[in-house]
Amino acid sequence: MAKKITDKVTWVGKVDWELVYFHGKEYSTERGSSYNSYLIRDKKTVLMDTVWAPYGREFVESLKEEIDLNEIDYIVMNHNESDHSGALPFLMEEIPDTPIYCTKKGEAIIRGHYHKDWNFVTVNTGDTLDLGDSKLVFIEAPMLHWPDTMFTYMTGEEILFSNDGFGQHYASEALYNDRVDQGELYHEAMKYYANILNLYSPMVTKKIKEILAMNVPVKMICPSHGVIWRDNPLQIVEKYQQWAANYRENQITLIYDTMWNSTRRMAECIAAGIREADPAVTVKLCNSSKLDKNDICTEV
Repeated sequence: MAKKITDKVTWVGKVDWELVYFHGKEYSTERGSSYNSYLIRDKKTVLMDTVWAPYGREFVESLKEEIDLNEIDYIVMNHNESDHSGALPFLMEEIPDTPIYCTKKGEAIIRGHYHKDWNFVTVNTGDTLDLGDSKLVFIEAPMLHWPDTMFTYMTGEEILFSNDGFGQHYASEALYNDRVDQGELYHEAMKYYANILNLYSPMVTKKIKEILAMNVPVKMICPSHGVIWRDNPLQIVEKYQQWAANYRENQITLIYDTMWNSTRRMAECIAAGIREADPAVTVKLCNSSKLDKNDICTEV
């Protein structure tokens, strides 16, 4: 079901309550996820990103209930991994000549995935697309977390469409950050950062500085997974700045494996010694053969 975000922007994505693994079996998603797509209606109409291929037909049929597909003037693809671009082949069957705005690497990735000669328009940082009352401003963000990634800022509505940046694998019909459990939200946001973006922390720091230097107001941050940040949206930007800056808490995480429990006892003795030396330190023990590797990475 489509959900209006502002007078001009409507969420038209898919909430995936059943998802328990992502990236094949590489990432555990105990709280599901969502594939967020956005319909922008100004004097020109834009579809921002699509959804994962298993929901492609459903996505197109639902979109038809919201708008005549022929009224879509442009498609913007901020990132083209298949969880975002998977519905494109189904959509382009209906509107094959619609221009697709993406980075140069984005075009290469879409062509590599789908082997179609669609109407690509490649953009660079600072390029704009005039919609009438508002404009879209494109910001390349390579390796956050793929080489094709970009963010898109919408003037007037003051929305940053950040694709995988600032997202979470978190299924919710509530849609907004102020309407969900904050502990769950931040656990999933940190888990996402630790397992998807941590490797690229220097680039995260650089890109955030670049965006903040633009000195534009941001009323909402709309990622492509999880909830939309509308209540103090820059709170997640501040968290990314912290997480990217060699982040650590007053915690020691002990990771072990064991066959006959001798190594487990060693780990427990080390933990007891830490607590004796400093009771203020949080100590967590993780059996690497039993616990989820993504949760261990998050603890580390």
